[in-house]
Amino acid sequence: MLLFGAMASEAAAQIAPPAPERPVCPPETSTAAPAPPAGANLPEIEPIVCQGEVEQEAPPLGPDDPSLAQPLESVAEFEQKLRAQEAADVAPSADPEIAAPLPPLATFDVREVELAQPEPSTAAAELRYAVRVDGLEQADAATETSLRGEFDELSALEDGKGKAANEAQLSARLTEDSRLVQRILQAEGWYDAAVQTRIDPAVTEGTVRPATAVLLVAPGERYRIGSIALQAGPTVPADLVTSNLPLKLGEPIVAERIQGAEANVAVVLPQQGYPFATVGQRDVLLDPDTKLGDYTLPITVGPRARFGGFRTVGDLAFDVRHVEVLARFKRGELYDSRDVDDLRQALVATGLFATVAVEAERTNQANADGTENVVMLVTQDAGPPRTLAASAGYGTGQGLRVEASWTHRNLFPPEGALIASAVAGTKELGASAIFRRSNAGKRDRTLQAGIEALRSNYDAFNALTGRLFARLSYDSTPIWRKTITWGIGAEILGTVEEDYDFARAGRFKRKFLIGGLSGQLGFDRTDSLLDPTRGFRAQILVQPEGALRDGFRPYLRSQLDGSAYYPFGDSLVVAARGRLGTTLGIDRFNLAPSRRFYAGGGGSVRGFGFQQLGPKDPDNRPLGGLSLVEAAGEVRYRFGDFGAVGFVDVGQVYDKRVPDFSGLRAGIGVGGRYYTSFGPLRLDVATPLGRKKGESRFNVYISIGQAF
Repeated sequence: MLLFGAMASEAAAQIAPPAPERPVCPPETSTAAPAPPAGANLPEIEPIVCQGEVEQEAPPLGPDDPSLAQPLESVAEFEQKLRAQEAADVAPSADPEIAAPLPPLATFDVREVELAQPEPSTAAAELRYAVRVDGLEQADAATETSLRGEFDELSALEDGKGKAANEAQLSARLTEDSRLVQRILQAEGWYDAAVQTRIDPAVTEGTVRPATAVLLVAPGERYRIGSIALQAGPTVPADLVTSNLPLKLGEPIVAERIQGAEANVAVVLPQQGYPFATVGQRDVLLDPDTKLGDYTLPITVGPRARFGGFRTVGDLAFDVRHVEVLARFKRGELYDSRDVDDLRQALVATGLFATVAVEAERTNQANADGTENVVMLVTQDAGPPRTLAASAGYGTGQGLRVEASWTHRNLFPPEGALIASAVAGTKELGASAIFRRSNAGKRDRTLQAGIEALRSNYDAFNALTGRLFARLSYDSTPIWRKTITWGIGAEILGTVEEDYDFARAGRFKRKFLIGGLSGQLGFDRTDSLLDPTRGFRAQILVQPEGALRDGFRPYLRSQLDGSAYYPFGDSLVVAARGRLGTTLGIDRFNLAPSRRFYAGGGGSVRGFGFQQLGPKDPDNRPLGGLSLVEAAGEVRYRFGDFGAVGFVDVGQVYDKRVPDFSGLRAGIGVGGRYYTSFGPLRLDVATPLGRKKGESRFNVYISIGQAF
């Protein structure tokens, strides 16, 4: 082994090139490391580079070196030389493939790269938990609302329904709910409340249980109002602000109550003549030692004002004079924001605007009593004035009835509408054209005039009727239900009707020409026009008429209607109605069949077909009568948007001019209701009591609104 090693070393020496000779550095010319500090026991370090080695590798320049006398090249020359070098580095290649054009993009294979999908991982087991809140009971008992109920409604933990992806998610929900508890308590006056949280583990002594998210609540002492300072200008009366801020010294500082008190001031001031009053930002200074808060509220009262006139701008549906007709207030009256809201509602109710706004505008015109006149600025944005509408209904005996209408609500400004309508059904076919002026010279007064033609084909009569009419009325609307309503009108109609003639023992066509007046008076103390639940209403209709063919034969038709409603709780309503009708001064045969009284049907006595009660001819077809009586009772039960109804209806029609209440017929039934924003949809099914031959066992009625 030693011999092999010596031979290998000698061979390596023969193959390797000779190393350059390194000059020997005398000690005085070497670059030695600095001497160690005195007393330091450190090894000596040999020189790194000697001066002779430096001079060998980089000989120094002498004073006669010609390179030192040459001037330095300029920056431009240096950059030019650099660009030449770069051009030489990118000289074109002699390879012809480099100069060839690139192939078209369409020839490339651009298939989508399919990435390897990761292996599905096993999801972590779902964490189940329970929620415990300790310490909130005392604060909850001291409030008018349920703090625990409010917490449960807004809680992130409760919203998770006891399930969390992992403990980190559970911890985040717990932290969020701790802040929620503090906000709830601060809103009720506990500003020093502290909440500690923890999560009890899901496994205890080897038994697997749900984890428990625990909130430990320390409400502390409740803060109360220590002083009230209102920074407001003078008002009339002087206590207008203080008497309408329902806060008292010593009561708890409850955010909702303070906000409600401030809102009351903001509402009352404009109602009492201050249209520009504003409530500023409150300040509550809390004292942690006394647990009292000093409450300060700045209020800008503004000038006391009176209504001084109107101005309107924008895309006008009508002029300022009609705006003044719609207003229920007069110039010079003390400003009241309720009157302004009422005017805004009246403008919206016209149906002529896409948007409309009403606001007070200062004039700086002072009155003798110190008030200032304000102009009511109405900003109009007229909407589409045309409307298409349709309705449909069905009743046993009355059949299917469909009505469609086209309305231009402002063809004759202001609010002069033209209404064209048509009706088609199994028993009716007709058309009409009506001019209607809403708010005609006075708020809620309506003028109508029209012409109509109607073909009727009922069991009671067949008629072809043309009618001209006019009517002036003061009626209730879905927005404003009037306590007292009235209407007066006049009409003239010509009709050809089929009637049974007992003298000739058959049905024959007869011609009638009738002129008449009408007067209507109503009294309404209910709470709704389409779906009343309490109160009562009554209406009387009087129609003096005269047969104009073959002389003048006057007679009087009249009808009295009344209904009452009484609620039992929030879901149950008992309703009742009655109707009496009479015709004086004429016998039945001389009265046109279409002007006689009839009973039976969805709006009359349910359980019977349309117009089927009363005297009949030998063919068992109704003849109508000179008087009638009707009554009905309903029990209405509502649950959510649905309802159920049980009812009993009674009634009869008589040949006599005054009803004698004999031979009353009754029908009973049940119904369903679906309540919408504009009124209930009604489906009733009824059957007659003591059913006679030819009467239907069941009768069905479908319409909008309650039966009465």
